[in-house]
Amino acid sequence: MKNIFLIALSFVLLNMTAFGQPFEKKGKAILDEVSAKVKTYKSIKIEFAYRLQAAEKTGKDKNKPAAVAENKTGIALIKGEKYNLSIAGQTIICDGKTMWTYIKDSKEVQIKSVDANNNEENPQKILTGYSANYKPKWIKEETQEGKQVDVIDLVPIKGKSFYRVRMIIDKTKKQVISSTVYQKDGSEIIYKIKSFVTDAPISDATFNFNKADYPGVEVIDMR
Repeated sequence: MKNIFLIALSFVLLNMTAFGQPFEKKGKAILDEVSAKVKTYKSIKIEFAYRLQAAEKTGKDKNKPAAVAENKTGIALIKGEKYNLSIAGQTIICDGKTMWTYIKDSKEVQIKSVDANNNEENPQKILTGYSANYKPKWIKEETQEGKQVDVIDLVPIKGKSFYRVRMIIDKTKKQVISSTVYQKDGSEIIYKIKSFVTDAPISDATFNFNKADYPGVEVIDMR
């Protein structure tokens, strides 16, 4: 779940490399505009709503109780290579060199070093090599909640646990306002941006795990 969240957040940020197949020109042009704007921000604070919608029951499964959808909220603070993500009882903190994953229910924190050359968990870098891994497709333009938006699908070229991500992009602000991850098991993970604040002052202490703030925490050092 942590990786799916980080992937979806990266689609929201859209700090990505270029991709240029001819049939993707319109999608590429829109995403390039969003990406260019994101890169001008010194910091980003995102508050979002998260919903996990289970797959519909089919065949014999129809006789089983329907799964209840999960509804949660989260916050992401991002400053260059550093980030602090909180969602579903987990807090993921990274100062660019070390990553701490705090799990509230078990009162434990896992620590590991960041591989600068292969940091797939960094929201700002998870889509490095984007052109080799995903194929964008512009679907349509429409009005949602009084806003003119572009609808763009991202389809992974290589095997993933999901087969498509649909992004809704505000045409005026050049920002992604929601994304839906369609998983192969039929479930959907929906992220909707509640607020997107840029260039707010964020202390560097936000991106370090202070054990004193978590009394009784068990430290699992995986470095």
